[in-house]
Amino acid sequence: MASKMYYVYVLYSPSHDRTYIGMTVDYGVRLREHNSGRTKSTKAFIPWIVVHLEAYVTREEARNREKYLKSAAG
Repeated sequence: MASKMYYVYVLYSPSHDRTYIGMTVDYGVRLREHNSGRTKSTKAFIPWIVVHLEAYVTREEARNREKYLKSAAG
């Protein structure tokens, strides 16, 4: 049985020159949610493309990386 992976992703909106950082267990589904307007914080900036993706074995590792990327240091 395959173990669940956690993904940290960076999206880019070329039409608005914006980036968004998030975490998910299924980045394909999550990207579709962002691009369909089902995510309140990103719906005004559609379309989104994935420009960076990292995989982690634990949720804690992924969450720590997401927090780092969202910080001033990241």
